[in-house]
Amino acid sequence: MTRKIAIQGIKGSFHHQVVSEYYDGNLSLVECSTFDDLSQAVLAGDCDQAVMAIENSIAGSILPNYALLDQYELVIVGEFYLRIQHNLMALPGQSITDIEEVHSHPMAILQCKNFFQDYPYIKLVESHDTAEEAMKISEKNIKSRGAIAGIWAADIYGLSIISESIQTIKNNVTRFVIVQKTIPERQDNINKAAWKFVLDHKRGSLATALNVVSDCNLNLTKIQSLPVIKTPGKYAFFVDVTFDESTDYFKAKSLLKIMATSFKVLGEYKSDKS
Repeated sequence: MTRKIAIQGIKGSFHHQVVSEYYDGNLSLVECSTFDDLSQAVLAGDCDQAVMAIENSIAGSILPNYALLDQYELVIVGEFYLRIQHNLMALPGQSITDIEEVHSHPMAILQCKNFFQDYPYIKLVESHDTAEEAMKISEKNIKSRGAIAGIWAADIYGLSIISESIQTIKNNVTRFVIVQKTIPERQDNINKAAWKFVLDHKRGSLATALNVVSDCNLNLTKIQSLPVIKTPGKYAFFVDVTFDESTDYFKAKSLLKIMATSFKVLGEYKSDKS
């Protein structure tokens, strides 16, 4: 049986790399232009699961994707941490002195800006996707143009890497979540969960909630707030917790359900760092 996995971007993208490293068996890629399109593909049943970037060790949380998880009620069933290596690539035979423009996603350009300080003659052009720029150079045989992308893009589209690992901060890791439409019937060995909750807007309410997490022996690995739409001054908290004992976890969850004005489990799954 071939499973359909949706990604944001095209073959050769970092999302594609995650699919290849995370999954086994026969797979079919569903390429989506945006994360909103990806979420709708999951909701419509056009794919079995999807891979979605959620945070980066340099840039931080990808806030719109938290909102999409909530809006489309996607269920997180796994995660994958990928070390991001940005490479400067171009048509075979090109050198750095031949390159006049480099095209890539704004985040990739930002993470590699220090490298290009030594090449002020190169124009940096923001575009939609890293792998897509590599594909354009290959398909249109564009000389004097480079792309910043992963090594998979160079391999797939037949480009040569002029300079590898050009990101300013070498330890550059992106966390991806694996999402689907429905809650799995059974998920063994869960030790991580993602929650969204809203608390009464009063002094100490968040501190009290976090005390429950601590008292129940859960480890808070992430907390992110987003404004509650149409309710100025009120915030929803997106929280990741890890735990050793499931009884501790379920106790904390039951207590927070009582304390919060609204509480939603976004996913219960096995941590990639276990």
